[in-house]
Amino acid sequence: MSRIVVQKFGGSSVADAGKIRKVAARVKARRDEGWRLVVVVSAMGDTTDELLALAKQISADPPRRELDMLLTCGERISMALLSMALHEQGVSAISFTGSQSGIITDSTHAQARIIEVKPARIEEELAKDKVVIVAGYQGVSKNREVTTLGRGGSDTTAVALAAALGADCEIYSDVDGIFSADPRVVPSAAKLESLSFDEMQELAAAGAKVLNAQAVEFAREKGIVIHAKSTHGSGTGTAIQASTPSTRVKGVTSESDVWIFATHGAPEALLELLDAQQVKGRNLVSDAQGRTLAVVPIHDVHGPEALRAKLPAEVSLLEDHGTVTCVGTGLNADWSVSRKALAVAKSIGAEVTASYASALQLTLIVKRAHVKALTRSLHEALIG
Repeated sequence: MSRIVVQKFGGSSVADAGKIRKVAARVKARRDEGWRLVVVVSAMGDTTDELLALAKQISADPPRRELDMLLTCGERISMALLSMALHEQGVSAISFTGSQSGIITDSTHAQARIIEVKPARIEEELAKDKVVIVAGYQGVSKNREVTTLGRGGSDTTAVALAAALGADCEIYSDVDGIFSADPRVVPSAAKLESLSFDEMQELAAAGAKVLNAQAVEFAREKGIVIHAKSTHGSGTGTAIQASTPSTRVKGVTSESDVWIFATHGAPEALLELLDAQQVKGRNLVSDAQGRTLAVVPIHDVHGPEALRAKLPAEVSLLEDHGTVTCVGTGLNADWSVSRKALAVAKSIGAEVTASYASALQLTLIVKRAHVKALTRSLHEALIG
């Protein structure tokens, strides 16, 4: 029996009919090499953002269940169109939603986690020599409710299916793999041939948009090597795997679209509110003023104005800040990287509001106006 490969194509790869036809041709070429294929697709282009904006026109804080019902439409459009395109090219294909594919999740709407995969229908159709197209980003809870997996969740769908099927996993985007920084911010950024799961997960969690952090976590748990490749090229891409030779700093990433909640004293009231609103934070850190800062990506806040109205009086919202993060194995084995990073920030006039470190990352919180310049300067100083 021929090997199975799970391929995932992101929203920019299926943004219009012409690009969908090109993806179909690429899938056909791979199938003609003798592979059995499961293809996971995201929503076309900016469809998810457009649907989310439409929901916000109706409600400042839409019910999470109904939001999931709405947003899963995007991937269903992509899966059906790609299946049609394959049929036009003489390839037998069938499309499935997340629930039809056996993606079982917990009951958390908007940011569900996959707890089980039952790919029986996929295996049946592969046995009939069909290409199976799966709507990414979505699943179904044990209560039979439609759920979504959070921003970038199609990556998680692909990795979970690869694990369940014993398949290879390829994630396609507009760039040929993972770079040491966003090339649009740091033109000198270099492509990395390999990254460890831990390094990639830290980069993704800190704002790198190439791969979803939960997908990397799933791959590490299941021992699935992820190959990040370009949709339109034939480069070598980047392999994300169990271990890899590492320099001290592998990558620098940043995120400007964050809210930072600052509170003096005990933060329990703030954290209770964030949990009640199902807002997942990235970090909790203290600053020089004795405040506790909770860093939250804006895309994880589905009712921002409603949340703002509920903030306790002692909580202030820092909306003009962002984060810059350095990632690498052994990065904090000593204080040299931290010392150099703080010196670099000072040299360009970027005041550091707070910083935090782990075994694999160092993050500086600075004013949003300094984020890109600091990203470039840290990359030059720490990577070259």
